[in-house]
Amino acid sequence: MSYERLESCPVCGKPEFRNKLVVEDKTVSHESFAIVQCAGCTFQFTNPRPGAADIGRYYESDAYVSHNSDAAGLVNQAYKVARFFTMRRKVSLLNKYAPRRGKLLDYGCGTGHFLAAAKAAGWQVAGLEPSPRARQEASQRLGQPIGEPDLAAFEPGTFDTITLWHVLEHVHTLNETLAQLTALLKPDGVMLIAVPNVESLDAQHYRELWAAYDVPRHLYHFAPKTMAQLLKKHKLVIGDTLPMPLDAYYVSMLSEKHKAERAGGLLTVLKAGYKSNQYAAQHEGQYSSLLYVARRRTPAA
Repeated sequence: MSYERLESCPVCGKPEFRNKLVVEDKTVSHESFAIVQCAGCTFQFTNPRPGAADIGRYYESDAYVSHNSDAAGLVNQAYKVARFFTMRRKVSLLNKYAPRRGKLLDYGCGTGHFLAAAKAAGWQVAGLEPSPRARQEASQRLGQPIGEPDLAAFEPGTFDTITLWHVLEHVHTLNETLAQLTALLKPDGVMLIAVPNVESLDAQHYRELWAAYDVPRHLYHFAPKTMAQLLKKHKLVIGDTLPMPLDAYYVSMLSEKHKAERAGGLLTVLKAGYKSNQYAAQHEGQYSSLLYVARRRTPAA
């Protein structure tokens, strides 16, 4: 097992960090990992972290529902119920921001539920997914091949829309991947990027028990300011930032589970999710998860 340490911030390049939190991997290994914060731009990231060749074992859990539609348990059943509603919203947003319904790439497509919904809505879809089990399930669900994450397989300017639903925080080669994805967009294309928000109230409330830290699988921990700065490096500008309000309840449910014997019940989860969304509505939209709608920056922008 090898670990890698970042010597400079992936967003601003500065080499100075301070320790923010130590967080335990509650899902697989029960190892502890440090989250550091850049002294320059305030970006937070897991450091050190498992290398790309070793990270796979941290996903080896039957409970990891995004890679396994058969995952059982109350939390995963709640996830599946929420997925029914979020798929419809995701396709609705897709059609709103890219109404011509052309070619779509879902990067990190998991088990393919979103792609199947988009395909049914008239999109020409392609997906890439690193997990062999999820890739096989997605291929069967769509009736078409799903490849490993090799962006060189596509010509520049291929896609009208590229989506990353809770994927960017997992990508080791953050800047390289964003540069490649941007090149695959058509000039008027749109990129939809959903990630947890480290400045949400539930993140502040649960601190090291906040489930959306999800170390070491989550390598980066975004906030609106640092996401805007990162995308600007890649000549992308955020047009809209949208809430994902159901995530506050799901993340609170997982976070309460992390509290073990001190865990609260359903009422505690509902209160935490509601308070987080109410706080966000009054504090510049700092929801538990945010969807960033980004386009290429025009020369005048």
